[in-house]
This record gives sequence, structure tokens and C-alpha cells, in this order.
Amino acid sequence: MEQKKWELQIGGRVLEIQTGLLAGQANGSVTVRYGDTVVLATAVMSKGASKISGYFPLMVDYEERYYAAGKIKGSRFIKREGRPSEEAILTGRVVDRTIRPLFNSRMRNEVQVVLTVLSIDCENDPDIVSMIAASAALSLSDIPWNGPIGAVRVGICDDNFVLNPTTEELKTSKLDLILSGTEKKINMIEAGSQEIPEEKIVEAFEFGFNAIKKIASFIEEIQKEAGREKSQPALLEADKKIEEKMKSILLENNLGEALYDKDKKNVEEKTKNIQKILESYIEENYPQDSGKLGEVAEQVFEEVSDQIVHENILQNDRRPDGRKLNEIRQITCQAGILPRTHGTGLFTRGETQALTVTTLGSPGDEQVIDTMEIDTKKRYIHHYNFPPFSVGEVRPMRGPGRREIGHGALAERALVPVLPSKDEFPYTILLVSEVLSSNGSSSMASTCGSTLSLMDAGVPIKRPVSGIAMGIIIGQNDEFKILTDIQGLEDHYGDMDFKVAGTSEGITALQMDVKVDGITVEMLRSVLAQSKGNRQTILEKMLAVLPSPRSEMSQYAPRIITMHINPEKIRNVIGTGGKIINEIIDQTGVEIDIEDDGSVFITSPDQQSAQKAQQWIDNLTHEVVAGEIFQARITRLMNFGAFAEILPGQEGLIHISQFSQDRVNKIEDVVKIGDIVPVKVIEIDNQGRINLSAKALKK
Repeated sequence: MEQKKWELQIGGRVLEIQTGLLAGQANGSVTVRYGDTVVLATAVMSKGASKISGYFPLMVDYEERYYAAGKIKGSRFIKREGRPSEEAILTGRVVDRTIRPLFNSRMRNEVQVVLTVLSIDCENDPDIVSMIAASAALSLSDIPWNGPIGAVRVGICDDNFVLNPTTEELKTSKLDLILSGTEKKINMIEAGSQEIPEEKIVEAFEFGFNAIKKIASFIEEIQKEAGREKSQPALLEADKKIEEKMKSILLENNLGEALYDKDKKNVEEKTKNIQKILESYIEENYPQDSGKLGEVAEQVFEEVSDQIVHENILQNDRRPDGRKLNEIRQITCQAGILPRTHGTGLFTRGETQALTVTTLGSPGDEQVIDTMEIDTKKRYIHHYNFPPFSVGEVRPMRGPGRREIGHGALAERALVPVLPSKDEFPYTILLVSEVLSSNGSSSMASTCGSTLSLMDAGVPIKRPVSGIAMGIIIGQNDEFKILTDIQGLEDHYGDMDFKVAGTSEGITALQMDVKVDGITVEMLRSVLAQSKGNRQTILEKMLAVLPSPRSEMSQYAPRIITMHINPEKIRNVIGTGGKIINEIIDQTGVEIDIEDDGSVFITSPDQQSAQKAQQWIDNLTHEVVAGEIFQARITRLMNFGAFAEILPGQEGLIHISQFSQDRVNKIEDVVKIGDIVPVKVIEIDNQGRINLSAKALKK
């Protein structure tokens, strides 16, 4: 394979795409370099139809490699890189959500896109590079795909938009927005922001989309020069007359009426009965092909249902559950419903219900993050669980999947901007959202429940956060209708799922998926404008239950005392081999966390134990000054006086002349080891030695 290389200036750096060097047996392979970050993308399609039924079988795998950053995996015993990190899972999801809508949903060849990070410069995040690499690999391959797409990150530094900000710039950026799309439309959004108004967000969309068009056009030119001819995929289809008959059976048996029942269970029961009628028709008339035609029938059912929902909304403003287009389902909120947890919030919207529980821990409970890119600690963690009973299903519970991790990350990101700093509130905060019932928008329900839970726990958040899932229905001529608070059926048959979270001041998080080729900026502008009032309505419902964070934390939450000591005195608290700090912990029952800057956090189940430990550390680190008075314990006797301990680990000298106004001939005449003597500090010499006097207190 001939090696070729192409370059494009984007965001002040060179985007380089190379082919013909690596992975020559894949249907398509490229290496993409941006700065010194390099990603290998491969795209492979199976030769025949997959045995997997019911959907287009696309797999996207994002592979981190520690060697890319010149690191060896941190575990002492396991050096092989195994289960992907949450960051890797989230990046894989972003790529999947970007490329999946541009495949023919009737394709049944398995397609796998593997993204391997070969080099990372810690300035240019490999997620954007991976999205571009996946686009280029698919475009140059013979795999049928309606790309290419471009992808960018947008930040705001010093009130100016920054294209593809570096890792350092992101630390101070008010916005972290990932956008992808074709030359004509945006098809994926992921963002976290510091309460940025909707109008400014739309400007960021426009700014980023201009760069997306350049990248997509760049890849399209490469495809024309070096791309392979697209192959004919295995499609799930039957004779047109048979498919038309299937459609007529669905309509004759009132599929439209079944979909438009307000009760989710009734919809499921009615549609299942209609599907059985269609299955019976196939078995009676085409018994030899019933397997394949059964799967075709499922696809036809989906397409007819999609058409019914589109036509009803576009022509009649008629939603499946009878709501107006901008109407939110009934909302109920509760807080503090569990007796022993530190904070709880229960948020119910329609048939979607999320219970979020807050647990407060010590600074030592922070999560250690050790990945290819970063080594850091995380003091706010959000977990999202979606058990099978929430949708009335039976399936094994084997830990969170990609969807659960993605929804948890979204809810976490939505609340980060309003959390107090570690100085204000030193606790480690763990939120766990249990989705107890689901019919659309469970991630936004968990966001709202999390706000209530945090306030119930007494966490002094800056402002409460609410969230809403918005949908859109697009016609053949790009006419569209916006839907507020989409339920499951509207998510399934609609063209967009756009989750918007924020405060009364602005947006804190965004996430958008589409099932079409993309959404225009003007459509997005309208969606955000409508969502603003919707979020405020939800916020009012929440604040009616709990208007502000509770002034007192739960009696079962730990208490933390924060103090600062001279960093040079840290060794006094720790002691040789940790002897002193372990003694304090054993004697008081507290947890102690000390940071390099001298910050000390004492965590205890009760205030009395924490105060005892605080006094102990105060004594160990107290910097003595002249004039202070102590109850000193005699530790050593010398001919010229006695040494006395005034604080743990700190001794001073009482000269024999400083015991009495009268002359003392022998030190043993006035004190013995172990005596407690009131003393005053009379001097600290230039070598730091402490001189004490007992007679100074006898005047």
C-alpha cells in the first residue's frame, strides 16, 4: 500500500493524516497526528451478514496505551493494561454517537472501529483526534458510510473562543465543548460549562461548526484522492411487495392508535399483539423464510412507527401521550426520605424516577485517577445505576455498562460548576443515582435528584441545577417541531435527544445524540431557547420542596475540622515511621489527612474526638514565642538546670538561676524528673533554643 500524507492547519496546529504505513489488512486505516498526539484508527467490516439480529452491529473500541505517555501501569502486581478506564469508555461512546447515525440502519455486516492511542503529548487530547481518525478511516475504506465528519473542541479563555484548547488552557476555560458534524450539520454535542447563557453557547456552536466544515471538506478531498470504492453491504430487506404488505397489516391493525396510548404498559401490550399478527401472517404464507422475514418485519415495524410519530407531530402537534409540544410531565420531588444516609433526593417526572443518595467522606476518601493521560485525585464522584426492573425487564446485573457510565458522567458534569471548593467544604462527595423507573430522560432526573440530595446533605452548592431532555422531529423539507421532556417512545422514534442541564444563570452541561444526519445551528438555537423556560419550571418545583441547602448536616455525617500548620512542622505530626500520627488516630478514633501545603483535615464521627486531635496537633506544631506560659514537665536534670517539655516534642531549659529568687545550690533540691512546673518563655535565642523561667511567675 502506497504511503501518503496530508496536512491541514487547524487551531494553530497541523492536523496530519497518513495512510499506507500501519495496519494494511484493515478495510481502512489511518494515523492522525495533532501536535505530538497520534492515534491509529482502523475500520473493518465482516464479509457477510451478522448473526446478531435487531440492529446494525457497530462496535467502537478506544484503546489507551500507557506507552503513549511513556508510563508503566501503576499496579505493582498487574502491568498488563486490562479493563478500559471510564475516560476511555466515554471517549468510545463519543465516537460511536458521532459515526453511528451516518450508517444505513438496515446494514447487517458487522463493523468495528478500533482507535489506538500511540502517542500523547499531554496538550492535545486524543478524543478529538480519535473522532477525526475514525472519520478518515471509514471514509477511505470500502465500508458504506455517509461521512465524513469533522470534530473540534471549543473553549472560552479570557472571554474569547479558543479552538481546540490545550490541556493547560482547559484548566481555566469556562467551557469544554466537543462538537462533531458533516459539512452541513452538527450531529453530536458533549459539553460542560460554567453557567454560560444559551446565547453564548449558540455562538460557540457557530464558531466550532466553521472549523468542522473545514475538517470534513479536508477528509472528503483525501477520500477522492485515495479512498476505495464502496462495497455493497448485506442489507436487511425483502421483496418490496412483501414489505408493503407488512406495512398495510400494521396500519390495518391500528398501530397508530396503539402507539398513542398514554400508558407505557398499554403501548407495550398493544404493539406486541400487533407484532404477533404480523408474525402469524409470515408463518402462514412464507414458512420457509420466516426467520429472515421475521427480522425484516421488526425493521418495517420500526419504520412505520417512526413515520406515524413524525406525521402526527409535524402535521397535528400530536404527541403519543397527548401532551402539548412544550409541556413537561407531572413532577414530584422529595428530600430526606432515608433515615441514616447523609442526604437523599427523590425526583419523579412522569414514569421516570431517580433516587440519589449523598455520602460525605474524609479527604482521604478521594478517588485516585491513574490513566494514560493524568494522575490526579477526584473529590466529587457520581455513580448512575440502571437496574432491569426500572423498565420491567429481567436480565443479569453485571455492573455498569457504557450507557450507565455515560449517564453518570453527564450528571456529574452538570453539578461540578456549583460545588463548593475544598477550602469551603473539604468533604469527599459521592452521589449514587438509582433509576427506579424509566420512561425517558433518566439522566436528567438523576441530575435533579442529585441537586435535592446535595442540598438535603447540607452541601453549600452555589445554585441548584435542573435538567431537561429535548427532542426534535424533522420533516423531509427540514421543517421541524421541538419537543419538551421527551419520553422513551419519542426518544426512540424522534430525531434527536438533547439533554440540557443548568442553573438560573446558565448552562452547566449538554449532551446531544441524533438519529439523522445532523441538526442545523438554527434548530439548536430554537431548542436551547425553549429549554431555558422548561428548566426554570422544573427548578421551581424542586425549590418548593427544599429552597436552599440545609444549615445543618445529618447527625450521621462525619465532622471535619480543617487547620493549617507550617509545612516544615509536618514531620512533627507524622513522626518517625508514622509513629506519632498513628498514636493520635488510635487514641482519638479520627482520620487525619495532611497535604504538602500544611493543610490538615481531621475527620471524626463526633466533634469532641476531632477537637481532641486538633489540640494534639496544635501542641505538636505550635511555634513558641516569648512571654507564653506553660505547665512544663521536667524531663532531664543537669548541673546547670533542668530541661522541661512544654509541648509534645518541644523542650526548653530552666537555668538553675531561674527557679527561685533565692540561690539554689543543687537542682535536685527544687525539682525531680516528672514534676510539673509552671514556666514562662523568657527568650528564644538565634539558634531556636527555648529558655524558660519558673521564678518569673512567682513575683
